[in-house]
Amino acid sequence: MLRSSITPQVYTINLFISALCDSGRLDYASKVFDEMPKKECVPNVYSFGILIRGYCRNGLSLMGLEVLDRMESVGLEPNMVIFNTLVSGFCREGKVEEAERVVERMRARGLNPNVVTFNARISGLCKAGKVLEGYRIFKDMVEDEEVGLPKPNQITYNLMLDGFCRVGMMEEAKSFVELMRKIGCFEKLESYNTWLAGLVKNGGLFDASELLNEMVGKGIEPSVYSYNIVIDGLCKQKMIPKARSVISLMRNRGVFPDIVTYTTLIHGYCNEDNVFMANKTLDEMVNNGCFPNTFTCNVLLQSLWKEGRIVEAEKLLEKMREKGYGLDIVSCNIVIDGLCKNGKIDKATEIVSGMWHHGSAALGELGNSFLGLIDSKDSGPKCEPDLITYSALINGLCQVGRLDEAKKLLIEMMVKNITPDIVIYNTFVGGYCKHGKVSSAFRVVKEMEKKGFKPNTKTYNLLMWGLGKKRKFSEIQDLMKEMKEKGVPPDVVTCNNLIYCLCEAKMVKKAAALLDEMMRSNILPNVTSYRLLIKTFCKASDFDAAETVLQAALTTLGEKEIIYRLMCNELCTYGKVLEAKEMLKVALDKGFSIENFTYKYLIEELCKGGKVDDAQNLLNCMLNKGYQFDPAIFLPIIDALVNMGEKREANKLSEHMMNMAAHQDKSIEGSHLYPNMMKERSKLNQDSSLGNDWRSILHRDDGSGIALKVLKRVQKGWGQVIYKCEARISCPMLVFDACKMAWYLKC
Repeated sequence: MLRSSITPQVYTINLFISALCDSGRLDYASKVFDEMPKKECVPNVYSFGILIRGYCRNGLSLMGLEVLDRMESVGLEPNMVIFNTLVSGFCREGKVEEAERVVERMRARGLNPNVVTFNARISGLCKAGKVLEGYRIFKDMVEDEEVGLPKPNQITYNLMLDGFCRVGMMEEAKSFVELMRKIGCFEKLESYNTWLAGLVKNGGLFDASELLNEMVGKGIEPSVYSYNIVIDGLCKQKMIPKARSVISLMRNRGVFPDIVTYTTLIHGYCNEDNVFMANKTLDEMVNNGCFPNTFTCNVLLQSLWKEGRIVEAEKLLEKMREKGYGLDIVSCNIVIDGLCKNGKIDKATEIVSGMWHHGSAALGELGNSFLGLIDSKDSGPKCEPDLITYSALINGLCQVGRLDEAKKLLIEMMVKNITPDIVIYNTFVGGYCKHGKVSSAFRVVKEMEKKGFKPNTKTYNLLMWGLGKKRKFSEIQDLMKEMKEKGVPPDVVTCNNLIYCLCEAKMVKKAAALLDEMMRSNILPNVTSYRLLIKTFCKASDFDAAETVLQAALTTLGEKEIIYRLMCNELCTYGKVLEAKEMLKVALDKGFSIENFTYKYLIEELCKGGKVDDAQNLLNCMLNKGYQFDPAIFLPIIDALVNMGEKREANKLSEHMMNMAAHQDKSIEGSHLYPNMMKERSKLNQDSSLGNDWRSILHRDDGSGIALKVLKRVQKGWGQVIYKCEARISCPMLVFDACKMAWYLKC
């Protein structure tokens, strides 16, 4: 147009500025706006409004406010839309006070705020956690007719409901829903979805399912978004089979899963480390005509790197390229983080350096399969390293003690105009503390304060951890005082550090008193809090106090398997075997997994102490409740029964032991068909706390009484029966080994 000597109209320039703002190119938009007078185009109200909207939508409302000042300086009157755009922008950014000042500026201009203005204010207050302040504005809108305030609309009610749910005020939210029903304002899909999301977020999955049924009953067909809310909640609660059933339900109702549905499901499987099912879901997704995007692939990619399955990760990246999915900076950061966590920090450093010149093509350093991952020059900005990239790399270097190299990277990122945040400074604090350089960690804290970063709770927790390793307990208490003085709120990790400090200083009663103080401060103790106290009380032989802490833990945390296991194992360690037996029986009655209970050691100790009946009673309880366990635990009881002359009972248990071992081995033989089952079964013999498994006891040649007596019984009685089984192709190798050993002994 310019070359043809056609002067563009203001309308034309406004279209261009709008397009630049929508694509996030605000620098270009501002440049075009500034050059308008040179092209004989005087910016009008719409020109200013478009630029203000561009800044506000990109989280730069303060720059939008500067444009408003320029607008007023040239004598143009801003309209209601411009003011509402700024109010909404500030509210989205959580800058509620700035939004209120804009409202006052509106009034000074003679413009009365309308319902859009009030909705923006309520939304901003609710997002900032000031729900009660938002509710006061809502009540004013409902009640103060004389002042001339606008009446709430459907959006106002939905915003208020979302606000209550956001901060967990569920009783108020339920009352508000009843109010909305009463005035006929709870009839739209948007309201149902708001309430649905609130219920799911606050653990009301059952109520959310009922709400879905209510929607159908009232003729309000749930959308794919409605179902996705519930599916996301179920996946986060690790209830993936139920999430699958919701997908079946939505299909039956003619609503088909979309990319969000499948991505949520894949994310759920990845969080359970079930990459096999995540991959299968990805295939199902494609087969159903729903094609994944880069985000979907990134979810799976991250899980593969997390598990160290690098070859599969490479194949996925190659598949992404073949399907035309461009690698974004998230993909690159996943690879960098994965390399660091898998010990390939030098390769990660090399790739980050290459990204500045070649973008995602720098991943070609990993091998031929990555060589095609080249950024197109016409596809926008390259995948250049960002704050997350450097955070991952610096964390990797700090973890392995390469702190000088990490410092060089910190300087490099600042040279590249990437400002470090408190996370990176905390990474250095943690790195120095981990490697015993606590004084250097304190110097990092001073440096971050100079840069304008205030130490947060995590900073202090890391320093306390470092001091704890050096057993400088008085300095930990000094840090606690400093936190109070600086207004840094402690969390459960802070309190656990102090509990540890007091326990190590043998001030365990003060440590126990800290639990009450935590509750008064609304800091909920966790498993670690109770573990520290239970272990310390048991070590001091104060088992009554340990029992009191146990009951407090069960009241606060619920009937957690880990608490019962801890108490049982500690009682066993300090010789309270009968009490430990009762604790284990309670765990059995509750159906807890006994994988990490020291049940084998407990049975051995009962037998050594002459409490064979108690040991046998515990064993029978485990058998009757269908538990799978290491067959070696039969051996101490068998040995004790033989010594007592109870050979008939010993032979019965011996036969039971052999049957159980054979059954477990047979299950393992078919494990290739059931990988998850195999994974669970393999845990039976992997816990070092159980000692050697029963096969290794049989194979010992140290002349132990148990091994020799078992082998003699195999020679005398069981050998003939088992030998007949040996010829069967399906016979487990375990039985074959036992037969072979009996034959060797006979020779």
